[in-house]
Amino acid sequence: MLTRSVLLMLMAAPVLAAGPNLGTPLAHGELAAWDIHILPDGTGLPRGSGTSAQGAAIYAQKCMHCHGEGAKGGVNAALVGAPPLNSIDATKTIANFWPYSTTIFDFIRRSMPWQQPRSLTDDEVYALTAYILAMNKLIGEKDVMNAQTLPKVKMPNRDGFILRFPDKTPGAERDL
Repeated sequence: MLTRSVLLMLMAAPVLAAGPNLGTPLAHGELAAWDIHILPDGTGLPRGSGTSAQGAAIYAQKCMHCHGEGAKGGVNAALVGAPPLNSIDATKTIANFWPYSTTIFDFIRRSMPWQQPRSLTDDEVYALTAYILAMNKLIGEKDVMNAQTLPKVKMPNRDGFILRFPDKTPGAERDL
């Protein structure tokens, strides 16, 4: 019996060592194209810029059919308009829930529009972020959002979050 087990293990070892043969190896350049994370302090923000006026045109073309007129809600969530949070069940929008303006940029860049994620240019993402921030009255309509100005926008509910790993969030330790 012991001999059969040893024999079976010896025969199975090459098969198990080969792995499941899924996928293909990625070159460094291919992987770098997906390394697009943005930290709360703005680390990782790309070059580019945009204004609310530029964002309004992009919003009308690529976002309004889901998020509604004036970003007040459609088939998908409202981005503006909800009062401050007073319970966990309250409607969450950009101004009353999101802790960092850079997170808005990161989310739009990665996942919008939902049917074509990552199809927007960095300038379009800055413009849409500016539009949403201006609609929430967090910046002026003529303010330019870019890698220097966006991280400086303090979101109203920023202090409503407890950082689980403050040492992993550059710049956050100065706010603790």
